Amino acid sequence: MDLATVIGLIVGFTNIIMGIIFAKGNPLLFFDIPSVFITIGGSFCALLISNPLSKVLGIWKVAKHAFFPPKYNPNELIITLVSFSEKARREGLLALEDDLDELDDQFLRKGIQLVVDGTDPELVRRIMETELENIMARHDEGKKLFDDWATYAPAFGMIGTLLGLVLMLVNIEDKSAIGPGMSAALITTFYGAIMAYLVLYPISSKLGFLNNQEVLMKLIMIEGTLSIQSGDNPRIVKDKLVSFLDPRLREAITSEVGD
Repeated sequence: MDLATVIGLIVGFTNIIMGIIFAKGNPLLFFDIPSVFITIGGSFCALLISNPLSKVLGIWKVAKHAFFPPKYNPNELIITLVSFSEKARREGLLALEDDLDELDDQFLRKGIQLVVDGTDPELVRRIMETELENIMARHDEGKKLFDDWATYAPAFGMIGTLLGLVLMLVNIEDKSAIGPGMSAALITTFYGAIMAYLVLYPISSKLGFLNNQEVLMKLIMIEGTLSIQSGDNPRIVKDKLVSFLDPRLREAITSEVGD
C-alpha cells in the first residue's frame, strides 16, 4: 500500500473537519444529500458521456494503482540485465533461454525471447518500443479519466450552487431563510472543490508519476536487451543502464552491480 496516498487523503479530510470545528462550526452541517447527487452524481454522468463505458467502469481498477502501486526496482533490474550480459558473452545468447522462466516481467521476457530466437535487432527494438507506446497510451487513458472527472466536479458544484440560489430566491419573502439557503447553495461548490483538488487531481498526478517510473523501467529493459544482443561488454551494459537513473542513485547501484 502507498502510505503517502492514504495519509494525504486522511490528513487532508481531517484538516478540513478540524478547520470547521475550530471555526466553531458543526461538520454535520456540511453533509448534504442533494449536493452529493448533484456534484458527485452529475460529474460522474458527464464522465460517462465523454468516455466509453468500458473505460469508465474500469476507473476503480485504475484508482487501485494509486493505493497499491507496483514496486519498481531499477537496482535489481540492472543487476539482472548485467548478469544476462555476462552469461550471453560466456555461453552464447541461446543460454539465456534457461533463465526466461525466472523473469517476472512479461515485457522483458518477451524481449529476451526475441533475442534468443535470433530476431533482427532493429525489429526487436521496434516491437519493444511499440509495446511501450501501447502501455503509455493505456496509462494516459486511465489518467485522463481522473483529469476529466476533476474538471467536471467543480462545474457541477457551481451548477448546484446556482440551483440553490434559484430555490432560495423563490422564497425570498422569508428573510430568515436567506442565510441558511445561501449556506446550502454553497455546499455543492465546496464538494466540487474537494473532489477535484483533494482527491481527483492528486490521484491523477500519482498515476502520472507511476507511469513515468514504469516507462523508465521499460526503457532500461529495451536498452539492456539490445546491448545483450549486440554482445556489449557487461561493464558497458552497466554504464549504459545506470545512465538512465538519477545521479543520486547511480553510486549505490554501481557499487552493488560492481565492475
